[in-house]
Amino acid sequence: MDSQTIQRRRWIILSVLVISLVAIVLDNTVLNIALKTISEPKGGLGASQSQLEWAINSYTLVFAGLLFTFGVIGDRIGRKRMLMIGMTMFGLASLLSSYAQTPTQLILARALMGLGGAAVMPQTLSIITTVFDPKERPRAIGIWAGAVGLAIAAGPIAGGLLLDHFWWGSVFLINVPLTAVGVVAILFLVPESRSKVPGKIDYLGVLLSIAGLVLVVFGIIQGGDSGSWLGLGVLGPVFAGLAVLAAFGWYEARIEHPSLDVRLFRDPRLSSAAGAIALVFFALAGAFFFISFYLQNVRGYSPLHAGLLTIPLAAGQLFCASRSATMVRRFGAKIVCATGLLLVAVAMVGYHLLGTGTPIWVLEVTFFIQGAGMGTVMPPATELVMSVVPRDRGGAGSAITNISRQVAVALGVAVLGSVLAQAYRAQLAPHLGALPPAARNSAFASIAATQAAAQQLGPAGRSLLTAADQSFVHAMHLTTVISFVIALLGAVVLAIWMPGRQPGAPEARPEPQAIQPAETAGAER
Repeated sequence: MDSQTIQRRRWIILSVLVISLVAIVLDNTVLNIALKTISEPKGGLGASQSQLEWAINSYTLVFAGLLFTFGVIGDRIGRKRMLMIGMTMFGLASLLSSYAQTPTQLILARALMGLGGAAVMPQTLSIITTVFDPKERPRAIGIWAGAVGLAIAAGPIAGGLLLDHFWWGSVFLINVPLTAVGVVAILFLVPESRSKVPGKIDYLGVLLSIAGLVLVVFGIIQGGDSGSWLGLGVLGPVFAGLAVLAAFGWYEARIEHPSLDVRLFRDPRLSSAAGAIALVFFALAGAFFFISFYLQNVRGYSPLHAGLLTIPLAAGQLFCASRSATMVRRFGAKIVCATGLLLVAVAMVGYHLLGTGTPIWVLEVTFFIQGAGMGTVMPPATELVMSVVPRDRGGAGSAITNISRQVAVALGVAVLGSVLAQAYRAQLAPHLGALPPAARNSAFASIAATQAAAQQLGPAGRSLLTAADQSFVHAMHLTTVISFVIALLGAVVLAIWMPGRQPGAPEARPEPQAIQPAETAGAER
């Protein structure tokens, strides 16, 4: 494909990349709406809260650990080829997830989905930076980021429709036709490209990063599951994981081709932008984890109704993402990103106001504010990262943004999910006296398990149902306080450390060069 054809088709190419992105992002939003159903003993898998956290984090940890590696592989063997391989893997793993028979099988299948997703995501941004010149790139990345909002809106609605008519596994089958269409479109429309100087694969770095993250997340989830944060079973894995991650950082700073080039974080533009992305998704992951249970278990909404209620979140993101480039030109990335994090902090206040009978419009306004905060932060932060990384290392830049997001999601679900679990159990414990001793442990597993146990008591279980709702709301309030503090501190840190606007400063990325036929001739199929 010659450079003129690429120039003419650049927006069509972007639309194909957006389809690939939506397929990946859609999966996580669909899963969030299905958490309640999967946790049910009847009709689901009877998964405990810690198992649900692992169902999310098995995906995100594999995804985050392999993003940089797959970015390098794409730079080496061809980004188009890697994109097609990743989409195929993702579709097949989705099929396995849909027919899982136990929580453990679902966790393992989700890890395979993370493998496919890690192969897809870096290539999308790499191809965008190759196809679009610097003038059009912010707009293209804004559309790319706005597609996340589309997936956030479509995922819960599609998941709700499927759960209202089919079994829980149908929420993963939605990925299969999407990935099939994506592979065909990529084959015929997306140009092949490679880096002229691709890096080498850092096998030890990949193993260290995944091992360190898994140990930290395991310890955190154990803390919430056991109710004790000071035991050896909690502190041991956490400190071991931190030690492994420290060794990972030391090792990566000293090799020629690291899986994560930690030296890039010396540039305050990149480090502050990556931090902004991480903080936004830390808050989002925690909120999405508890809001599904709040809407369906506490408020009694159906999966479809709960999915429709998330539309303002996507609307806020789409509204602000499409205007972020204009805001950055006028005010600078520092002010725009700090303001976005402040909006996320305000949204946490909104979640804190929710109770068992709060008017639902309060949640709708809160969703919109959080979406607006995300849409304000994501495009300029993503473009800032991509502008710092050299153009021929687009896979590395894409990996940094996505690692920031996925690590934040894993930590957000682990930390806030564990706090939620421990606070819920502590608040509920005095109300379990009516249950037989053997049933108390299972009732602790999640609010769905508590409600199932209460229904076995008949009329006597009504007080337990009320206590479960109130205990969950109390636990939810505690997690929102933590998210609020983190988002607020993040806004302050960005306001201090993120570089301000520098009128007339040249762009950090070298001028683009069109893909030459000689680069692609050997890889087109």
